Amino acid sequence: MTVLASSLDPASTEYAEHREAMLARLDELGTEQAKALAGGGEKYVQRHYKRGKLLARERIELLLDPDTPFLELSPLAAWGSDYPVGASMVTGIGVVEGVECLITANDPTVRGGASNPWTLKKAFRAHEIGHANRLPSIHLVESGGADLPSQKEIFIPGGALFKHLTQSSAAGIPTVAVVFGNSTAGGAYVPGMSDHVIMVKERAKVFLGGPPLVKMATGEESDDESLGGAEMHARTSGLADYLAEDEHDALRQARRVVSRLNWRKEYADPDPVSVAEPKYDQDELLGIVPGDLKKPFDPREVIARIVDGSDFDEFKPLYGPSLVTGWAALHGYPVGILANAQGVLFSEESQKAAQFIQLANQRDIPLLFLHNTTGYMVGKEYEQGGIIKHGAMMINAVSNSRVPHLSVLMGASYGAGHYGMCGRAYDPRFLFAWPSAKSAVMGPQQLAGVLSIVARQSAAAKGQPYDDEADAALRAMVEQQIESESLPMFLSGRLYDDGVIDPRDTRTVLGLCLSAIHTAPYEGARGGFGVFRM
Repeated sequence: MTVLASSLDPASTEYAEHREAMLARLDELGTEQAKALAGGGEKYVQRHYKRGKLLARERIELLLDPDTPFLELSPLAAWGSDYPVGASMVTGIGVVEGVECLITANDPTVRGGASNPWTLKKAFRAHEIGHANRLPSIHLVESGGADLPSQKEIFIPGGALFKHLTQSSAAGIPTVAVVFGNSTAGGAYVPGMSDHVIMVKERAKVFLGGPPLVKMATGEESDDESLGGAEMHARTSGLADYLAEDEHDALRQARRVVSRLNWRKEYADPDPVSVAEPKYDQDELLGIVPGDLKKPFDPREVIARIVDGSDFDEFKPLYGPSLVTGWAALHGYPVGILANAQGVLFSEESQKAAQFIQLANQRDIPLLFLHNTTGYMVGKEYEQGGIIKHGAMMINAVSNSRVPHLSVLMGASYGAGHYGMCGRAYDPRFLFAWPSAKSAVMGPQQLAGVLSIVARQSAAAKGQPYDDEADAALRAMVEQQIESESLPMFLSGRLYDDGVIDPRDTRTVLGLCLSAIHTAPYEGARGGFGVFRM
């Protein structure tokens, strides 16, 4: 039998402490996510409503098929920066007329939907996801273009947005633009480079330069409607394929366009009736990860609550026990799972991972990485035992694997262990974090301690006395800085993940991701892993 047996005791004091710590982090997360939902604030939301317009998320809700989920991506983008949380754009994956689509929507309550540097990063990440998974994209446009005070950070890289649209179209991935309001200057190229364009009558304004700029550049007098209004583009320029009476009509027409795409997934979805739910309550995921990440936890308890029927066929269970590997199904999709058990990766774990990744590629099975690692083991014994070449073997396998990868940061994800477990730099199709996660080059205490040792040795080499009081203050400052920069909201704000999620939503989120992944064809590597140093 390969059904996992759980030893988790929800009645224990330890479980209660873990759950309480996780719920406290979820409260903090909810507070920050509410800032993104608030957009530009009550004043600008009400101004938008008075103009008879819908909010960005309301537009998305009306676009989607009824009672279907929306997987929002990067909701905390720009957190901790000088720009509003959410980066004045909503991105995500949803189902329109039975078709999984990538959806982007400008938030016009935040500086008129103008793009800032974080808007670009968020849009680029959304494109990466859409392109890799061959998802048709729908762009709900209402933006004044670049946020001019930050143009120096937007103008040069921003041109890639238009390149991405044309590359998607060239790859046969449909692109749809629905213009609700301003789409000016560079933003005019979004409808200009989309396959299908819908504009709202008397609302949409699409021009390279508005009346003031035209006046300054050419001396010509013009008005919004004759220069770039929806009706002009529908009747005269031909830029608009469809003219909508209002926002609701525009969204109805967008749904109709998608219904006519003749778009099919590469792989058939599993029959949901045949999919067995986990045998253990997903609510119990709140009490598994300790508040102190120095304490280990058994990732099998997590696996048992996210995979179908809690059925997990473990691979090499007696070898390299600090890394749990095995086969399972999730919402009917086959997956290979790599999960850190005791934090540290030794040579055995690294070799086991490399073999397992090769097997998954031979069988064309996507891989799921569940992070809780402090990195690869250090020390004389382990260096002499080949930890560098064995860690490199694992990283080599991850780097050259061609099956889709999914990553979830549950606890620690430090050092090269973050790389070996397919961190952001290794291009997982999707990467999410739990509120308990932390990621950095190393733990705060270790990093501060290393700096202290180096400074002490430097002083000794120069024959100078060492100020222990200043050292203690420096260590405390560094620990505080690294701790704050390791937290999931900080990392999510910089788009190092695709969102911080409630642990109880993990199975659902991964199921949505796997469904999106199976829209595009993929094939595992049959060799081509480069040289493994043996």
